[in-house]
Amino acid sequence: MSYQALYRVWRPQAFIDVVGQEHVTKTLQNALLHEKISHAYLFSGPRGTGKTSAAKILAKAVNCENGPVKEPCNECVACKGITDGSIPDVIEIDAASNNGVEEIRDIRDKVKYAPNVAKYKVYIIDEVHMLSIGAFNALLKTLEEPPKHVIFILATTEPHKIPLTIISRCQRFDFKRITAQSIVGRMKLIADETGVAYEDKSLHVIARAAEGGMRDALSLLDQAISFSQEQVTLEDALAVTGSVSQGFLNKLAKAVQEKDVASGLSALEELLFQGKDPVKFIEDFIHYYRDMLLYKAAPALEESFERVMLDEEFQELEKEIKAEQIYQLIDTLNKAQQEMRWTNHPRIFLEVAIVRLCQLEQTPAVSGSQDVGQLLNRIEQLEEELNMLKQSGVAPIQDAQGSPQKKPQRTARKGFQAPVGKINEILKHATKTELNAVKSRWGDMLEALVTNQMRSQAALLNEAEPVAASTEAFVIKFKYEIHCQMAMENTRFLDVIGDALQKFTGKRLQVVGVPDEQWHTIREEFLSGHQHNESENGMEKQEDPFIAEAKKLFGEDLIEIKD
Repeated sequence: MSYQALYRVWRPQAFIDVVGQEHVTKTLQNALLHEKISHAYLFSGPRGTGKTSAAKILAKAVNCENGPVKEPCNECVACKGITDGSIPDVIEIDAASNNGVEEIRDIRDKVKYAPNVAKYKVYIIDEVHMLSIGAFNALLKTLEEPPKHVIFILATTEPHKIPLTIISRCQRFDFKRITAQSIVGRMKLIADETGVAYEDKSLHVIARAAEGGMRDALSLLDQAISFSQEQVTLEDALAVTGSVSQGFLNKLAKAVQEKDVASGLSALEELLFQGKDPVKFIEDFIHYYRDMLLYKAAPALEESFERVMLDEEFQELEKEIKAEQIYQLIDTLNKAQQEMRWTNHPRIFLEVAIVRLCQLEQTPAVSGSQDVGQLLNRIEQLEEELNMLKQSGVAPIQDAQGSPQKKPQRTARKGFQAPVGKINEILKHATKTELNAVKSRWGDMLEALVTNQMRSQAALLNEAEPVAASTEAFVIKFKYEIHCQMAMENTRFLDVIGDALQKFTGKRLQVVGVPDEQWHTIREEFLSGHQHNESENGMEKQEDPFIAEAKKLFGEDLIEIKD
């Protein structure tokens, strides 16, 4: 095949071509000029943001025959050899398929040999988070003190999976998502250079669908060029990305605003007939109202818009819809989106959501001096009635100090009652194997929550632990009842914990919480009513404190336990 994809043909060959990562490229260029090259780098960030490209450019720059330079010349033998892959001194390794200890030991054995052609031997390890624990351990010492002629460049999309001992031995650079404006600028340059005709709006649709990844954007552009006839149009871009046109969203939002259920359902039927995905559509509709809310608050931040373009119809709708309505609309759509995740018929939930949107009752706003005047008149009327009551001898009840008595406030909090039925059902099918599977990844899950800025969820689990598990659910024991109540009444918490454990264990488990003191009672009642011993059941065994103390004093061999 002679044809190459756009993202391969237009892969950056110099730091100036790396779009949207100036904070990284400038630092690397200064280090190159001052010859302050580190022995190990870690490039982390979302997919398609230039990590591997920057690594290859850095490898060329340190080996360029004209060095020290801040940009590789791409003309000398070293630069050309690294570009076409003919120089063996720059080794690219895919850690996803070479993640064992033996592969890393092979690297460790070969780093001591001097480079054949270039000045430095550069190892680029892509998707480094896929390495096994043993492979990371094998890499540790070599990564910390490699020979002077060796440079390691690690690239990853999931830095939280890399051991801290590895991260601390590298200079870390975080690549960020590329803005839609920068992606559009790069695509315009490529389209102009290749002679492709396009509509400006089509490039904006592609840029927003790429979600900050240049490689994704160029892949979509490549697909749109193949799909189009003579020019990449807005309709072509919408068809390729699966997005919904701005005109359709405006039409549906107008139907919702006018409470026209028939028009809303008719428009939705037309959309689904065209083969659009209901899940993708509801995501677009949420972003549409989100952008409308942002436009109300800060009209100048057009770059922050995820979905809309400021056409005349959108601006007219924005004036009619109040911010309070937008909050209600987004909340309704968000609930429908959550329900659609767990059903085989998302279309039904989408149709119900459209009907609900058209039937939402608008919260009346306090308007002007008329309402204030009515409120003042009502206050005056109540004051007159109070004076009449006093004159007739009726006065409010007072305490000994002469101040009106107030009803005592209810301060008692309703205690949390653990779902005994659910817990007993879990205990019937619980096994030690399932419990160990959850406990073995419990620490990894807590670390992932903290790394992903979910500290509030992690905080609730600081003094909690799994105590029983089956193939479908597991029980968490909380030290404090209030923490258990806060966790079990928070659907966001339950979703996050379920998703995190599914990621580590491969199973979607239901989460059931129980306070410490209630757990002991439930557990004892279950054991007394079932002919199971604790070693057969997936529950955390609780040893009698007197027996434990006796074992400490006399040793297990000298103690005989009798019921």
